[in-house]
Amino acid sequence: MILGNLLEWRRLDLGNVMGKKRILAIEDDMDVAELLIMYFDSQGYEVFHADSGGDGITLARSKLPNLILLDIMLPDMEGFEVCQALRQANLTKYIPIIFLTQRNARSDKISGLQIGADDYITKPFDVEELRIRVQSSIARATRDHLHEPITGLPAGPMVEDEYQSFLRQRSNWHRLDVRVAGFTGFKDAYGFLTANEALSLAAKVLSGSLVEMGDANDFIGTLEDAHFVVFTHIPEIEKYTQAVSKEFSERAKMLYRFTDVDQGYVLVDEKREPLMHFDIQVHAPVID
Repeated sequence: MILGNLLEWRRLDLGNVMGKKRILAIEDDMDVAELLIMYFDSQGYEVFHADSGGDGITLARSKLPNLILLDIMLPDMEGFEVCQALRQANLTKYIPIIFLTQRNARSDKISGLQIGADDYITKPFDVEELRIRVQSSIARATRDHLHEPITGLPAGPMVEDEYQSFLRQRSNWHRLDVRVAGFTGFKDAYGFLTANEALSLAAKVLSGSLVEMGDANDFIGTLEDAHFVVFTHIPEIEKYTQAVSKEFSERAKMLYRFTDVDQGYVLVDEKREPLMHFDIQVHAPVID
C-alpha cells in the first residue's frame, strides 16, 4: 500500500513539475477562465486560476508562474492594482504579465504598459495569437536572462540587482546559498531530463516554504546549475533551513530507484555518490 501511494504521489506531483511552463489566469469570467484552462492545458502548460485580484496575488506568490494572464475588471480590485502589487513584491516582480481585458481604450493600454505589463490584449481574442504572445513573453524573459528556463526563477543579473537592492534598502535579513549536493552524480546516473525534475523540485520546495514563513519582500533566484540563493527577513532562519532540508531530502527520494534509496547512494563509474540533499550556507543577517 505504501509503495502504491508513493508511486501515485510521484505520478501526480512530479509529473506536473517536469517540463511544464506554468500560467496563472486571474479572470472572474468563468467562461473565459475555462477556455484558457482547457486550451493551455492542451498545449502542455500547467494552468492555475484565480477569480479575484487578492486570490491572484496569493497564487502568484505561492506558484511563481512563468506568466500571468490578468483581467482588469475584477470583483475586488482592478487589474492595474494587481499588476502594481505584483511588480512591487520581490517574489513576483519579474514574472511576465499580459493584460487580457474588454477595455480597449488607448488610455487603458498605455496605463497597463506603464505600470509594468508586458503585453495588452483585448477581448474577444484569438487563442492562437494569445498562445504565440504567451510563448514570446516567456521566451523573451529567458533569452534576456531574467528567468532560468527549468525552474522559472530569476537568474543572472536579476539576482545581482536584487542583492544590491537588499544591501541598500533592507535591514535584518539573511542571505542563503543553497546547493543541491549529490546533483552531479544523480544527473550522471539518471540523465538530464530527470535531473531537471530535481531542479524544479528544489525550486518548488524553497519557494513554497519561503511564502509560508517569509513575506512579499523576500527573494529567491538561481545563480547556476543546482545553486539557489535566497534573501529573506525570516527571523528564525533555522526553522526555514530545517524545513526545506527535510522536505527536499524526503521528496527527492521519489526520483530514485528504490534500490538506490535502500542502499543510500548511487553508483556512478563504480563510485558511490550520495543521495541528493540541500547544502545550505547561512550568511549573518545584514543590519543597517
